[in-house]
Amino acid sequence: MKSTILILFFSIMSVASFSQARTTKQMETIVLVHGAWSDATAWDAVVGNLKAKGHEVVAVNLPGHGTDTASFAGISLQSYVDAVKTAIGDKKNVVLVGHSMAGIVISEVAEQIPGQIKELVYLAAYLPKNGESLLTLAQKDAGSHTGKYLQIDKDHGAAIITKDGIVDVFLEDAPKNVQDYVIANWKTEPLAPLATPATLTDANYGSVKKAYIYTAKDHAISYPYQQTMVQASGVKKTFLLDSSHTPFISVPNKLAADILAASK
Repeated sequence: MKSTILILFFSIMSVASFSQARTTKQMETIVLVHGAWSDATAWDAVVGNLKAKGHEVVAVNLPGHGTDTASFAGISLQSYVDAVKTAIGDKKNVVLVGHSMAGIVISEVAEQIPGQIKELVYLAAYLPKNGESLLTLAQKDAGSHTGKYLQIDKDHGAAIITKDGIVDVFLEDAPKNVQDYVIANWKTEPLAPLATPATLTDANYGSVKKAYIYTAKDHAISYPYQQTMVQASGVKKTFLLDSSHTPFISVPNKLAADILAASK
């Protein structure tokens, strides 16, 4: 009888432990940060996919993007970092995904709150070392098409991609209706965060695990330059998408699968 009771007890404990493990996994938060000339809605298809698999997902809208009308004069790299930290709040075990320019942002977030970040996932993103800014990194990318269409408006603190370059740089494999919509709703980008060097330490930023998702047909940050940045970094896991710079539009399901694989 005593043996039967013990077997029952351990069976119940095993079920409870398994249930707790599932709950813990479901509580893992995936935070998505968009890149330059974009906003949180870019992630819509990916958000739905990740939520359908039981994950808590937060898509951050950075200041001055989407419907946010903050003056460019008051926007800094730290403004972006603060927006992401606010979205994270007191959550732990966060998988923090940054696209393009947001590679700089998520690196700074990891520097400031490393204990809350489980993994950094760079999606076709700039991967800085201490003291590097987006602009200093971009100038080293001989394969990027961005420079042909980039204009700097110092008077208004704005970076501009001319409309004739939007599809070439960002949306080559997107459906025509999406290309037309993006062109019609295109906005300028705050300049100051692009020129601000990252401040990163081995003790904080260096302690956080990192993964990188390459985009093989990228004209914004070329695939060879993505590889160069990864080779000079502490990235342990890499994935490859056969897409342009915006895989959340062209291959959202494959992207979601890679994000989940990177977070394991």
